[in-house]
Amino acid sequence: MKIRLFLFLLLVSFVHVFAFSPTRNTAVSNEGNLLNQREEEPKKLVIGEQPIYKVARAKGPIIADGKMDEEAWKNAEVRTFDYFFRRDAPVDRQQTKFRMLWDDENLYLFYEMEDVSLTARETEHDGRPYLDDCAEFFVLPVPDSLYMHYGFEVNLWKARYDYIVLWQFYNNRTVFIPDYNPEYKVGVTYNGTINDDTDIDRGWTMEFIIPLKAFRGFNTRNLAGTRWAFQAVRQDRNRVDDRFRSTSTLFPTYDVVLDVHPPNRFGLMEFTND
Repeated sequence: MKIRLFLFLLLVSFVHVFAFSPTRNTAVSNEGNLLNQREEEPKKLVIGEQPIYKVARAKGPIIADGKMDEEAWKNAEVRTFDYFFRRDAPVDRQQTKFRMLWDDENLYLFYEMEDVSLTARETEHDGRPYLDDCAEFFVLPVPDSLYMHYGFEVNLWKARYDYIVLWQFYNNRTVFIPDYNPEYKVGVTYNGTINDDTDIDRGWTMEFIIPLKAFRGFNTRNLAGTRWAFQAVRQDRNRVDDRFRSTSTLFPTYDVVLDVHPPNRFGLMEFTND
């Protein structure tokens, strides 16, 4: 009941802003009008059959510096991003490793990426970091496919785009609400030179600390044994002079064409005390 009330109030608060604003309706298409390319009858996951990532409890303090040198990270499950699309060349299939931990206060995320060409141009908050080398995290704090989720997207300059998504909310279009501006920490390291196509780079890392209070309206207490829906994504841009980038994901997007936001394709995280 609390979740339904939260979603109802959210819709009422923003419908007059986004449903009838030409500027916002243009912003809805900020992923390159990818929504229009989905299939007529998309495949849906069956609740309870999604792939599961086991989130271990952090056993010690973690600093968001992008270095993963804390002892706690040794207990995290390591997954790779094995699902690729928008590949233009073999070099676009670059490896990403993902780790996640939790405690009573925070979620901890770590992305470890191979990358031969480090690229980032966006520097403004709520701009378009997703057109650069960018780590993305989408989460819905219930094990369901409600048509909303929280989104966090950050590039190498730590330019952030954080929002709430209302999936297929108005005229079958998806609304991004950028006024969601939670406080969270991000650390980045990189091995190479940013925006220099004349050399070969090695890679980069990104570390998030997202407070659980960023998900107010959902239960964030006593999470051991609880499952949330989520997706982790990487945008990989290997040419500075155009808009092309490839995309890889932790969980498969099935029959979705060029879109990673449908919540009914998310996998699950399961909080454990291990």
